[in-house]
Amino acid sequence: MKKFIAIFVFIILAACNSQKKYSDFDYSYSRSGGLSPIYENLLIKGNNAHYSFEGHGKNIKKDFKVTAEERKKIENVLSQNNFRMIREDYQKVYDNISTSINVKIGNQSGSKSDASMIMEGDKDRWNNITTVFQDIIKNKINATS
Repeated sequence: MKKFIAIFVFIILAACNSQKKYSDFDYSYSRSGGLSPIYENLLIKGNNAHYSFEGHGKNIKKDFKVTAEERKKIENVLSQNNFRMIREDYQKVYDNISTSINVKIGNQSGSKSDASMIMEGDKDRWNNITTVFQDIIKNKINATS
């Protein structure tokens, strides 16, 4: 019986630890939803990144390294576009692919989403920020696929 309990505890601990990459990050970029749903995530912790995409008949999961230059570019774009001050609109939008960005480090830490749209005056700044993450995905994932 003791062996059974020990194995059970080990399985629980292993399962909890496997989710760590999804909760322990510095930067998170995710897109989800739509009429034909997609789920896309880019999680960056230090110089390590995890990317996953599911939808449109594809299922991609990759771990890769982010260069110091790419991290600096993210930090600069967040600061230059004043990420924390981007205003989210609260109108209802249905069947839309929404983008969420979470920043856990630095002066621009915060969480923003365009699920209910971004206020008109802040759309250019939002697009500048999302472009940085999309460029990393394009350069690291799409180039090798």
